[in-house]
Amino acid sequence: MTRVYLEEGRTKIVACALDWPGWARIGTTEDRAVAALTTYADRYRLIAASAGLSFDPGPIEIVETVTGVNTTDWGAPGVPVAEDSQPYGAAAAERTATILQTAWRALDDLARSAPETLRKGPRGGGRDRDEIVAHAVDTERAYARKIGIRHRPFAAHDRTALTALRTAILDVLGNPADGAPLTRDGWPPAYAARRFAWHVLDHVWEIEDKS
Repeated sequence: MTRVYLEEGRTKIVACALDWPGWARIGTTEDRAVAALTTYADRYRLIAASAGLSFDPGPIEIVETVTGVNTTDWGAPGVPVAEDSQPYGAAAAERTATILQTAWRALDDLARSAPETLRKGPRGGGRDRDEIVAHAVDTERAYARKIGIRHRPFAAHDRTALTALRTAILDVLGNPADGAPLTRDGWPPAYAARRFAWHVLDHVWEIEDKS
């Protein structure tokens, strides 16, 4: 079985795989959210394969439903679940690290290879390639505060600063932890892993779809 939880907002529902960071999709109903998640299994499989992981999900099993927040209605997973308070073990940390590194490489590759001007559509308010990449990097810097990492703003093309940020993130999420929030008012590591990976992959797929 593939363990999935649902985060129910007022207008949107996020279906999120507990054990596969970044595999999360949205819908306006539970069925549509789960269907979207299932539809993206093949795209996620490519990421997992590039990370050297075997990804062969079974039937969806809904293991928890939580009440969403405003972030949910923006289309992002915004609420930790009960299991996130459990210890964050070595296997989960290793999986997170490999998936995050693979997602970052995919984003970096698209930053070089995708057309500068993308097809316009509802996603991202019509942003082009460089705007999406800059948004992804800056949002990741903001997310990092939730796991105890602080970096000053920097340009998306500043490879030295970007590498330092990503290394710091891996130093945290790539290591086991006790499951408690990683800083005051911060995120538990399991939730942080899903949120970081989801955001990168969501924009990787956005750029691919608009190229």
